[in-house]
Amino acid sequence: MPAPEPDRIVWHTSSYSNGATACVEVGWRTSSCSNGAAACVEVAPAPDAVLVRDSKNRTGPALTVPTPAWRAFLTTVVH
Repeated sequence: MPAPEPDRIVWHTSSYSNGATACVEVGWRTSSCSNGAAACVEVAPAPDAVLVRDSKNRTGPALTVPTPAWRAFLTTVVH
């Protein structure tokens, strides 16, 4: 059974769907640094925030980070 998702996730339909109903939707994304391992974080866009959760505990709580704070975090980490 899939884990329940927070109501605020913004789902994006795959650009490969061509308007069909049988397509993939993207909400949560696993960090590119995970190398396929489960010991990482996942993020999902929300209207005014980014949700962050532990990939090992997908049914657990998600941290809500306001969009400006998330951008500042990414800028700090990248530079």
